[in-house]
Amino acid sequence: MSIPNELSVEFPGSWDTIEQLMLFDAVFCDLATAYQEINRRIYRIESLEEPAEPAVLADLKRHRSLLKDDIAAAVAASRRAVA
Repeated sequence: MSIPNELSVEFPGSWDTIEQLMLFDAVFCDLATAYQEINRRIYRIESLEEPAEPAVLADLKRHRSLLKDDIAAAVAASRRAVA
């Protein structure tokens, strides 16, 4: 089963960096884990496996977007630190 918007899909060129951050940065790991959990819940709702009100789905999508922005910023900062 392929779930849309997984981190590996959203950041294909940054996957190595993401894996390293997940191993060595607890705060980043929490961000990435939260993103994956929310993304998978959105998938279950959209595929009608889990019932939810439209407002709940909208809130989850907003939260996922904010987490994605935080993840992108952390990946960019990590790359700047290495360069």
